[in-house]
Amino acid sequence: MQRFDVIVIGAGPAGASAAYVAARAGLRVALIDRKTFPREKLCGGLITGRARRHYAEIFGHEMPFDPQDRKTTVDFRYRGQPVGLIEDAPALCATMRWDMDAMLCGHAMAAGAQDYTGHAVAEIDCDARRVTLKDGAILQYEVLIGADGVNSQVARALFGQPFDRQRIGFGLEIEARGAHLNPAGPIRIDLAAAQWGYGWVFPKRCSTTVGVGGLLSENADMKQAMSAYCEMLGIDAADLHVKGQFLPFGDFRKMPGQGAVLLAGDAAGLVDPITGEGIGYAMQSGQLAAKAALAALNAGRPQTALSHYRRALRPVHRALRMARLIRPVIFLPALEPGFARAFRRSSTLRHEYLRLMAGEVEYGQILTRLVLRLPRLGLLALRARF
Repeated sequence: MQRFDVIVIGAGPAGASAAYVAARAGLRVALIDRKTFPREKLCGGLITGRARRHYAEIFGHEMPFDPQDRKTTVDFRYRGQPVGLIEDAPALCATMRWDMDAMLCGHAMAAGAQDYTGHAVAEIDCDARRVTLKDGAILQYEVLIGADGVNSQVARALFGQPFDRQRIGFGLEIEARGAHLNPAGPIRIDLAAAQWGYGWVFPKRCSTTVGVGGLLSENADMKQAMSAYCEMLGIDAADLHVKGQFLPFGDFRKMPGQGAVLLAGDAAGLVDPITGEGIGYAMQSGQLAAKAALAALNAGRPQTALSHYRRALRPVHRALRMARLIRPVIFLPALEPGFARAFRRSSTLRHEYLRLMAGEVEYGQILTRLVLRLPRLGLLALRARF
């Protein structure tokens, strides 16, 4: 049996950030993932200013990108029709998760985390503070951080199920290639490509990431929505590999763990319920979870890690609550046409949306502006949702 101060399960952005911060602080850290890196991951791979700021704060340098990865033009659509083209948006960076996650995992290993990638977890015993791997290895921990995604084994061990099917989102995605696709083209966001969700087109150097996502309970046939979206874009997706994944579309856990066990990133539901962006929150929550573990261990009370973590997460939870209040104004089917008209007419509203994605403005700041701009829509949406 090997003993560690912190075991992190899941080596994506949340887990790699947690392992890096904990290892840099001098803790004995094991980083476990059933996959070896690089590996595929369903994600648009659009890196916002918010995510880049968290990366720089955690790893001490700017996230590396080639100039051609930077996107400053965003094409907004509603049911295929233009509702606003912005050519001076705050920079968004298009990346492949294959490359980015491998880089983040490498940072954690270089900081001293012990490499258990390529090892699947067989059992988690929270009472004994023990993780058993499928190869028979047994690892003991003082604090466990579950950063193992929306289907989290750690969340299942704590709560019996990793998420609520009535509140979860679902997305489908392809990597499209072809002469008709332009790597230098704009980011495209299509409102109403799915119910309570949207479609996306993210051009990249090697391919164009195309997907649709929305609330699972509101989309009886997401495959049909994906097919219709690809047809509208002129993409023949018949022979392309379609990736599917549940998305914690704003259904965050108010209690992100128990005692010495913490949940971070998608495992804690920390995904923006409007933009769908989760990479920034993943890295931030991984950092906060590691700091909470360090505080609890320094006090000799690992069971208090959750109380430290919950305090640190309050601003994030507050922002997600604000976003859930705003979401019906954008996605409620009865209100979508009105929002699309307002979006088409108001360059201010479009820029606020992009500033939000860039992390230049928070939901608390735009909630009042939106309700003042669309008082009737806001009132109807809140009544319909609550």
